[in-house]
Amino acid sequence: MSATPLRVHTVTPRTLHLPLRGKYFDQIKAGTKPEEYRLCTPFWGKRLMGRSYDTITLTRGYPSRDDAERRLVLPWRGFAIKVITHPHFGPAAVSVFAIRVTP
Repeated sequence: MSATPLRVHTVTPRTLHLPLRGKYFDQIKAGTKPEEYRLCTPFWGKRLMGRSYDTITLTRGYPSRDDAERRLVLPWRGFAIKVITHPHFGPAAVSVFAIRVTP
């Protein structure tokens, strides 16, 4: 009887990539901003609703691959839908995906 070769499956971690403006990246890195906001739009709904990730990669703009100072890789902690008022989105209250980024 011949032995069947063993198959090895590698699992690629599922990562959500979020480029951020400098001031928001710096606040998250300093630990003063626990959530990153994205408007509740169909674009973000497709990327978040019913999905699960292993990690979240936050970047300060669009750094080169070897620029570790402008990149944070954190465990995925999920999100909540909230209604907030924030200067970035204008004076009116908006619905957002509040993505948890606390390390």
